[in-house]
Amino acid sequence: MDFAEKFPGGVWPVMLTPYTEKGAIDEDALAALTEWYVGSGVKGLFAACQSSEIFYLNQKERLKIVEITMEAARGRVPVIASANTSEDIEAQAEELNAVWNLGVDAAILLSNRLAGPEDPEEVWTENFYRLLDRLNPDIRLGIYECPYPYKRILRSREIQAMVGTGKFHFLKDTCCDIAAIRQKLEQIKGSSIQLFNANTATLLQSLRDGADGYCGVMANFHPELYVWLCEHFMEEAAEKVSNVLTMSALIERQLYPVNAKWHLRNLEMLPVRIESRCQDSSLLTETFRQEIRVMDELIGDTYRTYCI
Repeated sequence: MDFAEKFPGGVWPVMLTPYTEKGAIDEDALAALTEWYVGSGVKGLFAACQSSEIFYLNQKERLKIVEITMEAARGRVPVIASANTSEDIEAQAEELNAVWNLGVDAAILLSNRLAGPEDPEEVWTENFYRLLDRLNPDIRLGIYECPYPYKRILRSREIQAMVGTGKFHFLKDTCCDIAAIRQKLEQIKGSSIQLFNANTATLLQSLRDGADGYCGVMANFHPELYVWLCEHFMEEAAEKVSNVLTMSALIERQLYPVNAKWHLRNLEMLPVRIESRCQDSSLLTETFRQEIRVMDELIGDTYRTYCI
């Protein structure tokens, strides 16, 4: 399938990384997880993102999870992947070129790698152009307002720089502010950039305002309900579904991504172990697990009531 012109709007999960008992990447589990996403009706896959624990993977491992995802997806949906975890611009260019050379549909920049928390737009844009000069001239890019190690929400001048290149096609927005999302939508109007919202509370309104879809954590729990919302956002029932999704999304604050892996293993019956490199899985208490079960039951009731 050719995704060269425009990415399909809808749900794009931020993918998890399953591990074996010995702590290595579980290739079979990742392939099964990819199949589960695709079978849920998602429109694309964001591999090698923060949910994938990329800051806890080495370069070889990051490239490996992208390769496995692409092989398992078999061209049915586009696959994008982030890469530039390094501080040095030269190293970031190598990372982005390497992931692009795997054949992804876009290489995704992390917005917080180009300047420090207190640096002005001038520093960011200077490093932005330095980085672009070192990338494959054919590269297709996106950008992700990654919350770790700090969240850098894109500013007007930075978005203007992206629009001006004509190379950017995907914006994973994490600002969680509908007014700011509207400003971004206005600024990217008519460009090649599509905006995908990571925040559930603002998702419905952002879809109605012109956002292209959802790219967030909760697609690791119940992607099918987000798929429905992205396809029926103008219907009256969308308000009810959005309300349930918004309250369910509070589970993000529990022990993510361990809780998502537990959900996948115990409620979706996928061969995904709950171990994580960024969280202590032993902290997933029985109370936490009960909260996940209750959420799952509520989601099921909502789907049967409004979405069938």
